[in-house]
Amino acid sequence: MQDFDGSIRACKSMAELERVRVEVFGKKGFLTTAFAELKSLEGDKKKEQAAKLNALRDTLSELIEEKKSQLEQAEIDVAMRASAVDVSMFKQNSQAGALHPVMAVMDKIIEYFISQNFALETGPLIEDDFHNFEALNLPSYHPARDMQDTFYLKDFRVLRTHTSPVQIRTMLSQKPPIRMIAPGTVFRRDFDLTHTPMFHQVEGLVVQGAAEVSFSNLKHMLEGFLKHMFGDIRVRFRPSFFPFTEPSAEADISCIFCGGDGCRVCKHTGWLEVLGCGVVDPNVFKAVGYKDVSGYAFGLGVERFAMLLHRVPDLRSLFEGDLRLLEQFR
Repeated sequence: MQDFDGSIRACKSMAELERVRVEVFGKKGFLTTAFAELKSLEGDKKKEQAAKLNALRDTLSELIEEKKSQLEQAEIDVAMRASAVDVSMFKQNSQAGALHPVMAVMDKIIEYFISQNFALETGPLIEDDFHNFEALNLPSYHPARDMQDTFYLKDFRVLRTHTSPVQIRTMLSQKPPIRMIAPGTVFRRDFDLTHTPMFHQVEGLVVQGAAEVSFSNLKHMLEGFLKHMFGDIRVRFRPSFFPFTEPSAEADISCIFCGGDGCRVCKHTGWLEVLGCGVVDPNVFKAVGYKDVSGYAFGLGVERFAMLLHRVPDLRSLFEGDLRLLEQFR
């Protein structure tokens, strides 16, 4: 027994323990042979020897099971150490992240209009002809519907070219007064220094009773907004044309790079164009079933604002994921 006891305790692996177990309990093992030899004994000697063998069997079985548990636990410990993750491994190289500059500017824009009691509305990225064009006074012959500008899908729906369809959906589902902004992603077939196929807009709409909203209300609102975004600047409005507003205007700010003196960025005019706006065209109200109302609308490109605020010369660089640029906004 002592020899087997020592052999069991000395085992370093499950394979060694199995070898000892076979030597003891196998078909040709020590105990199997010893029990077979009992038939040659008689009387008390046979009983005495059987009792010793049973006791030895029980003792060795307990030792083997105990050693097996120890070896299994040791294997688990080794496996856990091998697969352990050092939670401090990246501590020295960790750096704080930040919002993408476009999203940070988007948040700043939304923050201002929420403070002015504008509701935030959203809509689908895939639109039908009515919401994206017809209801916005863009008939089928209008050049903005050209294939070069719009991504058309097989079922004649489109990737929305502006967030104005959200204004239409809001007016169809709500009654005046309405005071809302529609931030979101839009798509156009364009790609150069100042345009990308996917970009972000924030459009606003105010609708109230007849003659309750005027262009002067629009100017006052936008002047406050642009000073919130760019600081101490001058604002001017130039006549323009948009199918969904009449009268329409472009809003310019004094160049934030040269202070209005004239430079390469502002093409030596002293002014930078930043957004479009106007009084809502009656045909738009007619398309949604509104009567005896007045309103104004405006729209801006978030990337355009981000480029000006952060002095980024190429719009496409905002979408390339270049850490050399993005790390500057931490």
